[in-house]
Amino acid sequence: MSTREQARWTRARLGRCGPPFYLLTAAFDRHVYAPHAHEEFTVGVCVSGEEVIDYRGGRIRTGPGSIVVLAPGEAHTGGPGTSDGYAYRALYAEPSLLTEGTVGGLPHFREPLLDDPELAAALRLAHTELSACPDPLEAESRLPWLLTALARRHSTARPADDKVAGAARIAREVRERLADELRTPPSLTELAAGLDLSRYQLLRAFRTATGMPPYAWLAQHRVHRARGLLECGLRPAEVAGSVGFADQAHLTRWFRRVLGVTPAAYRNSVQDGGR
Repeated sequence: MSTREQARWTRARLGRCGPPFYLLTAAFDRHVYAPHAHEEFTVGVCVSGEEVIDYRGGRIRTGPGSIVVLAPGEAHTGGPGTSDGYAYRALYAEPSLLTEGTVGGLPHFREPLLDDPELAAALRLAHTELSACPDPLEAESRLPWLLTALARRHSTARPADDKVAGAARIAREVRERLADELRTPPSLTELAAGLDLSRYQLLRAFRTATGMPPYAWLAQHRVHRARGLLECGLRPAEVAGSVGFADQAHLTRWFRRVLGVTPAAYRNSVQDGGR
């Protein structure tokens, strides 16, 4: 039997000056939560094992890949369902984050336990990557989008109209602003306000025009700028901050994702090739 009793909290921000957003990574064999409630929606994804949650007078049993949504103010407990324990990822979302792409008021989830493998995988991946590097623009691009999908697919809320006129123009203006403010990019909330849009409308328009969210476009633009600096002989640690990445690890993650090699390997190869 394993002996895991671990919990790690990460505080991200939705935009450079936006509100904090909390992520929990936990694994327990024995710990049982006392009855408690949160002011936010609790959205959890079971990673392994089985958790038992007392909620709304009933009992929920999670399994790997399942999503649990607990409403604000609703008392609940949590503990291992078997001697093998369980591991999960959870995020705590202000109610307004689940209403950006919906109409009909605060979403109500009739069933707290959801079976949606695609959304569960996306939530887990976003949680894992943002816990490792809580980039504000990335958090603001990914989390509201996923939470809107959660509300639209599984709650009583109705989807808002997705049509946004002038998507290509909107995306162009956002790209220009992000490129101009590479090191300290504006938040999506600021960008949306300047275009007289909601944040969800901006995300929808940008994705429609470019096929990717704003943070991914900006990361690729930063990688392009980093290539030129590496080719001039600068070291990856010097390059990372100059193009807006949080640190060398953040640069390396995106450099490998876009170009398939590490910044150091790229620097060495282009320098060798030029001799």
